Amino acid sequence: MPPPMATKPLSDYSEGSIRVLKGLEPVKQRPGMYTRTDNPLHILQEVLDNSADEALAGHGRKIKVTLHTDGSTSIEDDGRGIPYGLHPEEKAPVIELVFTRLHAGGKFDKGKGGAYSFSGGLHGVGVSVTNALAKRLEATSYRDGHVARLVFEAGDVTEPLAVRKAGEGDRKQGTSVRVWPDPKYFESAALPMADLTHLLRSKAVLMPGVTVTLVNEKTKDTQTWAYKGGLRDYLMQTLPADPVIPLFEGEGFADKAVNEKDNFAEGEGASWCVAFTEDGQPVRESYVNLIPTSAGGTHEAGLRDGLFNAVKSFIELHSLLPKGVKLLPEDVFARASYVLSAKVLDPQFQGQIKERLNSRDAVRLVSSFVRPALELWLNQHVDYGKKLAELAIKAAQTRQKAGQKVEKRKGSGVAVLPGKLTDCESRDVSHNEVFLVEGDSAGGSAKMGRDKECQAVLPLRGKVLNTWEVERDRLFANTEIHDIAVAIGVDPHGPNDTPDLSGLRYGKVCILSDADVDGSHIQVLLLTLFFRHFPKLIESGNVYVARPPLFRVDAPARGKKPASKVYALDEGELTAILDKLRKEGVREGAWTISRFKGLGEMSAEQLWETTLNPDTRRLLPVQLGGMDFLQTENLITKLMGKGEAAARRELMELHGDSIEIDI
Repeated sequence: MPPPMATKPLSDYSEGSIRVLKGLEPVKQRPGMYTRTDNPLHILQEVLDNSADEALAGHGRKIKVTLHTDGSTSIEDDGRGIPYGLHPEEKAPVIELVFTRLHAGGKFDKGKGGAYSFSGGLHGVGVSVTNALAKRLEATSYRDGHVARLVFEAGDVTEPLAVRKAGEGDRKQGTSVRVWPDPKYFESAALPMADLTHLLRSKAVLMPGVTVTLVNEKTKDTQTWAYKGGLRDYLMQTLPADPVIPLFEGEGFADKAVNEKDNFAEGEGASWCVAFTEDGQPVRESYVNLIPTSAGGTHEAGLRDGLFNAVKSFIELHSLLPKGVKLLPEDVFARASYVLSAKVLDPQFQGQIKERLNSRDAVRLVSSFVRPALELWLNQHVDYGKKLAELAIKAAQTRQKAGQKVEKRKGSGVAVLPGKLTDCESRDVSHNEVFLVEGDSAGGSAKMGRDKECQAVLPLRGKVLNTWEVERDRLFANTEIHDIAVAIGVDPHGPNDTPDLSGLRYGKVCILSDADVDGSHIQVLLLTLFFRHFPKLIESGNVYVARPPLFRVDAPARGKKPASKVYALDEGELTAILDKLRKEGVREGAWTISRFKGLGEMSAEQLWETTLNPDTRRLLPVQLGGMDFLQTENLITKLMGKGEAAARRELMELHGDSIEIDI
């Protein structure tokens, strides 16, 4: 008997056990929740973003970053300067609150009269996180003819606010913040220079007319970025190859009319520059209110949506799409390089480090400006439009060809999909389904009636081989079985094997045969094949049996109900339908009953309505039905084994009365 668990006295967990983290303690305890901890770049970016927000609001033209020899970094701007008077409610200097209180900032008030209409600041934890993770931070504000300075160490004020009149050597306005990051919070104290220069250059790109300077005291290097040409100049400098067509650039921002129609705030919108190249790795950069969104987000989705719909519209207008080619957004977007700068009034980012924009309306916002602008441009430059269409169509054809090959371990290596397979257009395996159809006539109806996007059809000639006692290595000698295996993309295997299902091309493999005796026999032969040689597909729920109707009842109009066609799966359902018609007052014999001899008799519309349409069809998943694998194997052996006549006769004698026979 195990010893009883030791129990601790209740006094170990009491009211005093609950700790309340105050001020900047939460950041120091869990810095990874608030910033990146691989290096201090992001805490410096928080300060830089504040300077950029001043420039974005039209109050600054210069930003200077200095890397000092003592490991500290200074960020200076010529904006309005942080207010340093007492906060009306908190009764503390505002500049002190900004650096010591989480969720305190000037970015929350987005209404008229607010300090920042558009800004990257969202949570109000930015520079307070910088302060919390710094050994020392010096903040100086130049404002109203005065200089206000205070100093923090480990997030606490060590030199209280001191305000003096501005002298001759002082700037008229602006903010200067010098930070000594605390190495204990970071994996490396070294700043990644490539990332820092990219960040500073991008700020200059996104704010034409603003000069950004980086001074490195250690190397005595100075770099300055100022772009008059904005996004276009920047993208041209970074493209991997010459563009196929001239750069497509533009901008669109909501005004009062757009605001009333689309519920966008005045000033919301985007600037963009897009290039299409045939070679090289595409350059893709996006920003929201000057914040780099390295993981993309909804504004990028809006650009993709606008580009795709404009190009698709141009291709349809000029009838450029070859037969059998389906254009997808990825075909237009695959060779696109772009710089996108969106302005969103109240951006919702994923996480505090703001790598991805989650604002739902940004898709519609960006797309609504990009699409009409590109449509107009393409129709003004038809030759360029045709070049772009050619690039997209080529990408679509390459994608479709790639889907036409399936790796097979046997034989020569690559097996081309069977010619009689009519494949679907989508490459989403979970969404796709293939119908194994009995005969070419039924296959013809199925091809015409199916949803081409996600439904494939493989017609089978005659009855499939009984594979119960066929060795796996001999399976491919049979053409039908070879075609089934190659089409679904999975090799034959046993119950104890671990087959590679990564090549599976369809989430649903559906057996579709006539509702008569021959159809049932084909169904049994295919189920035997899957159970014996593809058991993992049954186990993972990928095999289904479609149940087409056996009867159609044409019922006359009755009361408010118009004349209708009703389908019955079997005799039982037919009886129930007729009973219902009698109850509705339809006289005996006023209806017409048709019996389908086979699927080939159905029109494409009827087959879709009864058997293919996911909303109205009957599709049964193939399962073992309560029996284990061995019990099922024994039962199928009696039914399908060649030397099992006696066992089969015994089974028929036992269960013969419970079977309906269609003669």
